Amino acid sequence: MVEGRTRRLCASLAILLLAGCTVGPNYKLPRTAMINNPAAQANFLADNTATQIANPPDNWWHLYDDPTLDALVQRAFAANTNLRVAQANLESAYALLAAAKAGREASVTTSDSTDYGQRSAQAVLSKIPAAQLERYNVGITVSYDADLFGGIRRGIEAANDDSQAAEDARDLVKVSVAAETTRAYADICDDGNQLAALRHAIALQNQSLAFVRLLHENGRATSFDVAGAQAQLETLQSKLPPLQAAQTNAAYRLAALMGEPPESYDPTWLACQQPLVLHTLLPVGDGKSLLNRRPDVREAERRLAAATARVGQAEAKLYPDFKLGGAVGSTGAAFDAFAPVTNLFNLGPSVSWDLNQSAIRAHIAQAKAQVQARQAAFDGTVLAALQEAQSAITSYESELDQAASVTDARNFAAQVAADMTALHQGGRVNALMQLGADQKLAAANIDVANLQTKISDSQIALFYALGGGWGNTNLASASTSPGQPQ
Repeated sequence: MVEGRTRRLCASLAILLLAGCTVGPNYKLPRTAMINNPAAQANFLADNTATQIANPPDNWWHLYDDPTLDALVQRAFAANTNLRVAQANLESAYALLAAAKAGREASVTTSDSTDYGQRSAQAVLSKIPAAQLERYNVGITVSYDADLFGGIRRGIEAANDDSQAAEDARDLVKVSVAAETTRAYADICDDGNQLAALRHAIALQNQSLAFVRLLHENGRATSFDVAGAQAQLETLQSKLPPLQAAQTNAAYRLAALMGEPPESYDPTWLACQQPLVLHTLLPVGDGKSLLNRRPDVREAERRLAAATARVGQAEAKLYPDFKLGGAVGSTGAAFDAFAPVTNLFNLGPSVSWDLNQSAIRAHIAQAKAQVQARQAAFDGTVLAALQEAQSAITSYESELDQAASVTDARNFAAQVAADMTALHQGGRVNALMQLGADQKLAAANIDVANLQTKISDSQIALFYALGGGWGNTNLASASTSPGQPQ
């Protein structure tokens, strides 16, 4: 008889499960999302003399072909504190996802207690005092949430989307760490290049000052000429301390990026005097590849998916919550422990229903508003990514155009200096005239070194805007969240 009732209960529960549904909207990338705009997926505006449409490689810093830089970036990936925080946040998101999935499992609780005492006779309207005795209570209870309306399923979807967003956030930090490590090393080398050019100019100015002083001693130059040469020397020397400090500070930044105290930087870094050089046109891809590659765009899209799933999670609370449960145990006087008169069991479904519908609908409205906010944030992230990349391309091309003029000027100065050297060796010009030509060449070299610093910074800014390249996902073709009902 008991077995028959159990079978009927199980059959009833099976019918309810079959009749169940998942409420709330199934996530799909909105058709009106900015990422689907044809203009957002088009090629960038570029003159194609400094960039190419090919996508940047994942490890874009390898394009500089500098083993020292490659090793520094790997050290930063292994020890950077921001990356450690991002990884811990990702693991936290995975733990929350595991907790959400546990909602699909049966809940099992046990109890075990014993005491010695006397029950109140008055509590059962009796005038006869109850006996004093030792009592016990042992039992196990099992409960399973049928999740007929998909509240748990939507919660799992939201947690899954959040964990993917946390992974994208981690990748965004990784992009930043790679860019900042490359920038710090590039600054060290660029500052070293500028220092070398400046020291050469100072050495030439020292020679010029010595010549002017000699001429003054022989009555062929005025004290005004000496003062002018001395002032030029002081002006050049005044530029040394800021450059030296900038190079040392870049070394401090590099050490901190690798999780080390600033003063632990490697002094050999400061010996670098050659700027980082690309030996190929800078690959930029197009708008579509950029948006699929940028971790912040992927993160914003996953946040939108999670917000959509939470609408269904909120709507599920409008409906009853069905559970199937059962318990077995034994309770009573200790001297009758586990006797037929103390044993118990129960099996059957239960239902709970929050009838405060106004509060639930308010939460649903809040969840829907959050979806709108997340979609706006997603569109804003897409626009920001496109603007950053396009602006970085424009700045880079502008500086390369400037570099062409500055390089031409340096080349002309070099030709003049070579001609002056030949004329001086032939006795047709004096040493001071030759030195003047060398000084003009030194000044042109300083201009080139300064511009090389700007170009390095623009290159790294452009690589950073392009998004690194980790884990490309075609968002434009995504239709539903992973694991979500179609």
